[in-house]
Amino acid sequence: MECQIFGVSYVAVKKWAYSGKIKYIKTPGGKYRYPESEIKRLLGEAPKGRVAIYARVRQKQRLVEYAKSKGL
Repeated sequence: MECQIFGVSYVAVKKWAYSGKIKYIKTPGGKYRYPESEIKRLLGEAPKGRVAIYARVRQKQRLVEYAKSKGL
């Protein structure tokens, strides 16, 4: 799901769609589909610099490694 890619809630992505921050296509069944180009565009807008992570003790190392692998 797109919300997992962006690290935000499903509701946040829907708000982005309604506000025009991300383009979408609504299927006849009422599902929202987001073009890959839109996802890449928004991922390219991610702020560079410092990030913060919150984790329990056992999760810390895994999250630090993930952040480093993403260039954060």
